Amino acid sequence: MKFVCEDSFWKLFPEASIGVVVADGILPTDQVSEENAAKAAKLLDRANVLAQKWVPDNTISKNEVPAVWREAYRKFKTKKGVRSSVENLLKRVLKDNPVGHINPSVDISNAISLKYAIPMGAENVDAFEGTFRLKVTDGGDYFLPIGSDENDPTLPGELCYVDDAGAVCRCWNWRDGQRTEVSDNTPHCVFIMENIQPERLGDLQEAVDELAGQLEEILGATVTHKEVLTREHPEMELC
Repeated sequence: MKFVCEDSFWKLFPEASIGVVVADGILPTDQVSEENAAKAAKLLDRANVLAQKWVPDNTISKNEVPAVWREAYRKFKTKKGVRSSVENLLKRVLKDNPVGHINPSVDISNAISLKYAIPMGAENVDAFEGTFRLKVTDGGDYFLPIGSDENDPTLPGELCYVDDAGAVCRCWNWRDGQRTEVSDNTPHCVFIMENIQPERLGDLQEAVDELAGQLEEILGATVTHKEVLTREHPEMELC
């Protein structure tokens, strides 16, 4: 199974980079030791503090990372008012409403996203059908949002993650669907991080490496694939 960033994506964001970590054997919460669960919680608590440096201005849109992502979202078709996932996390920090604990896996993901101010999503690899792709779609891709029972198809010109069965994540990194949703009992996941600032490629690589290490150390997983995709290296094996 492959993950491919198609040419339509690189035409919009030629200097972007996509970090990918594939892990198998991720332990559910009830199999994570108390000590390791506490480590995950501590990582998130620390990340909430570290993330303050990314939002020095009280107006969210005047901070560099949210501003860069808002500009990026103007380059493709979106539903009205959508924002990058990392802006939603940073807004919590800005409002002194720290991102709270959910379970060790989610805590680790949120910690890495906050610490490096990089969007991150996770999908169930075993639920993919065919090739997993990042592309600008012609629209009409089937999509059942998490928490909904009605199809909400993609828009023509929308940038999103798709596979052969439909959309996986809408408006690039805005909203996931039910079909590939990760639960506490999903052992085989792909974690995806997006960077659109070429000068922050080093941050992305650090985030990829740290996530891989925490997945193995805290969640008992085996990292099977770990890569950073660029226009020169646009695809990789997932499994």
